[in-house]
Amino acid sequence: MTLLVLGLILFLGAHSVRIFADDWRTAQIARRGAGAWKGLYTVVSIVGFGLIVWGYGQARTQPVVLWTPQLWARHLAVLLMLVSFILLVAAYVPRNGIKSRLHHPMVLSVKVWAFAHLLANHTLADLLLFGSFLVWAVLDFRSARQRDRAAGTVYPPGTLRGTLIAVVAGTLVWALFAFWAHAWLFGVSPLGV
Repeated sequence: MTLLVLGLILFLGAHSVRIFADDWRTAQIARRGAGAWKGLYTVVSIVGFGLIVWGYGQARTQPVVLWTPQLWARHLAVLLMLVSFILLVAAYVPRNGIKSRLHHPMVLSVKVWAFAHLLANHTLADLLLFGSFLVWAVLDFRSARQRDRAAGTVYPPGTLRGTLIAVVAGTLVWALFAFWAHAWLFGVSPLGV
């Protein structure tokens, strides 16, 4: 569990600098250069991510069960993951109505992903992993919206075409994960197939 916690601290810590120390981040970029900052950020993030994967894998071998998972919660999690994938894809599709309206669909995708996995899972490692990401996503979304307001950021209006592309592509990626990739990557089939 120590590796999981250390990985979460490194990964989410690197991703939280704009939330808690945006002025310091700006000063570091000005002092060291954007390339050096991005390099350090990338290295810390990769190390943190690796420790999360390793630590979570170790924790799964000796799970500390906190509650009994409910069947309805797993079904709801599968549906929420469809929403999460659509939001994730919407972050990259130009001029879609989802991004135009919500402004930060990737962070919202992380929120929904974390909440869905908290519903479907039941161990201490799950609570640490998905609970940490959920708290981070809530704080990051709030911080990003505050930065948008302060900067007067205006998002371009979405188009029906862009929105449909985001929804269809997100649904296809969700289906790929739900029916095949999740079981292949994590050894668990969310649909039980």
